[in-house]
Amino acid sequence: MADMTPPAGASAFLAAHGWSGVVSPVAGDASFRRYFRIASDGRSAILMDAPPPHEDPRPFIAIAEWLRARGFAAPAIHAADLAQGLVLLEDFGDVRLRETADASADGALAHYAAAIDLLVDLRAHPAEGLAPYDRAVLHREAALFVEWYCPAVGLDVDVAGYRAAWDAVFDHAATDAPVTVLRDYHAENLMLVGEGGTLGLLDFQDALAGHPAYDLVSLLQDARRDVDPAVERAMIERYRAATGAGDDFLAAYHVLGAQRNAKIVGIFTRLWKRDGKPRYPALCPRVWAYLERDLAHPALAPVARWFDDNVPAALRGDPAALTA
Repeated sequence: MADMTPPAGASAFLAAHGWSGVVSPVAGDASFRRYFRIASDGRSAILMDAPPPHEDPRPFIAIAEWLRARGFAAPAIHAADLAQGLVLLEDFGDVRLRETADASADGALAHYAAAIDLLVDLRAHPAEGLAPYDRAVLHREAALFVEWYCPAVGLDVDVAGYRAAWDAVFDHAATDAPVTVLRDYHAENLMLVGEGGTLGLLDFQDALAGHPAYDLVSLLQDARRDVDPAVERAMIERYRAATGAGDDFLAAYHVLGAQRNAKIVGIFTRLWKRDGKPRYPALCPRVWAYLERDLAHPALAPVARWFDDNVPAALRGDPAALTA
């Protein structure tokens, strides 16, 4: 379990910016970052601990300010100490799309529609100052599957053939009009803020300039909660209706879905094997289900053949359970 004791410099940092009071841990993510809520005199804020050299908070700050300047609800930055990796953020509260959607199917549809509309709005703003989500990055991420999952379950696979299969399909994910891709745009990173339930954005520090289908995949093929396939289809069509996206968009959606899901299976295995975080392998069966759905699209035929030839159905699942 991660140490949730505030970092040594936190008290002095907070005091220097006029904050003191009760400090309590807040659920974090899969990174080295930790979060604490500061409650003082009827106000609250979030302290992000992004310790160097493992983390660099500057991309988060830059993208937060870029989003806010364009009217999107990213947390305001109250203060920062980059040398210590400490950032004091606006507190968006605890109401996540995840739990709200789980509580009400009808409510979930409205919130997912709002999340789609946000992506439509985001694409109207040219991606600026972001590295490209290009073929090299897609290959590097996809490789996490053969680097971590396959060895974990005892598979000796055709690595060169894996790369060649992906190379044969990545043209579908190319775009001449890249958008800001937040990359972890899913129900646990979307907060419902205020009485109107404005969608607050979190965990966007790894944003790149890439294909607009990617964040739809993050949202609609969510590794952490089941998304009804009917909701997935309806939201894809909502996005296409608003943007005029054609069948090539659907091909890109499934190629990027397969790539993302293969990557996530690799990452969740790495979090277990390397980082000692045992809860992540149990999420893999859901991700496998999304991956197999994507592989059924004709655009993925070369990759689907590789999986058929190299990964038996009996070894597609929770890597910890498969090797227990």
